[in-house]
Amino acid sequence: MSKKSILDTGVRKVKNVGGFHFGSGSLEELPTYVETRRAIAREQKKCEGVVFLVDHFFRGQEEILARIGAHVSDRIAFVETKDEPTTDGIDQLTRTLIAEGYGEPAALVGMGGGITMDTAKAVSNLLTNGGRAAQYQGWDLVKRPGIYKIAVPTISGTGAEATRTCVMINKENGLKLGMNSDHTVFDQIVMDPDLTATVPRNQFFYTGMDAYIHSVESLSGSYRNPVGDAYSRETIQLCRDVFLEGDMMSSGSREKLMVASYLGGCAIATSYVGLVHPFSAGLSVVLGLHHCVANCIALNAMEEFYPDGWAEFTRMARGQNISIPEGVCARLDEAGFRALYDATVIHEKPLTNALGEDFRAILTYERVVEIFQRM
Repeated sequence: MSKKSILDTGVRKVKNVGGFHFGSGSLEELPTYVETRRAIAREQKKCEGVVFLVDHFFRGQEEILARIGAHVSDRIAFVETKDEPTTDGIDQLTRTLIAEGYGEPAALVGMGGGITMDTAKAVSNLLTNGGRAAQYQGWDLVKRPGIYKIAVPTISGTGAEATRTCVMINKENGLKLGMNSDHTVFDQIVMDPDLTATVPRNQFFYTGMDAYIHSVESLSGSYRNPVGDAYSRETIQLCRDVFLEGDMMSSGSREKLMVASYLGGCAIATSYVGLVHPFSAGLSVVLGLHHCVANCIALNAMEEFYPDGWAEFTRMARGQNISIPEGVCARLDEAGFRALYDATVIHEKPLTNALGEDFRAILTYERVVEIFQRM
């Protein structure tokens, strides 16, 4: 009997987002979706309140907040995005909502970037499944559908609006893992590229590169299928249109990147990432770097593994006058590099996807340290 591959997760069908509304001004449609859920809750004699988890960037922006369809009886919670989500933070937010009477809201809206959308997905799962966030980090551990959830991405690239996972850092064991489940997928997305117009240029690039890197890793791996390949190829072409041809923040480019973000998320739902994301996870866990800039730092040190992707990424950064941070590991001691190694090689599935089941023979401690020393 042949040994079962670590990449054989049993995933043969993929759940997509229930629906999406796309285009300039689409935010105006959010209240319609919210009111539909209120009406359903009213018919079922359940709570009609809605929880809005909103990126702290929009705190005080009354013109935007007036358009999301919140009632006085709803709960608007601003999500701090200085640090990546932690399992403890998700647990605390969930407990707070339950204590305030929002344990079974009519809907949950996540409006912001990847951190905010992942927070919304995780809280949605915990409100119906109970327990602690750390219990569900892994594959298909979430057993019940979450609260009906709507995504409103305000930056493009992470694909969090499309994926079946929400990534969190568990500070107790030092792992950065997601709740990877069909129940994590958003029920509805409102995709309004107007909301990305105020994103700082560097952040716009770093986050947009997440979509590109997803696809480069997917197409370079061994766990592939035609649907995922199609998503990945189209994502890469859209990223080329955005980052190699003119101003990446023009209205047309912002529309294209929002589509690329969604398709890149769909690509990863049918495949795996590769080397970049595990190394990026190490940078996030040990050094506290945000996911997308950490991805860029990691890819910038991986010419040997992704020569074509690295070269194109370099042209994109140069063409948009974006600098990739360097020297982030320059002052680390032996303990720091050991922590980076441990936080990287724990990600067996993507590393196996990239290098095969003997990836540890390739990524020896010395080799991993040498790669981090380039960053």
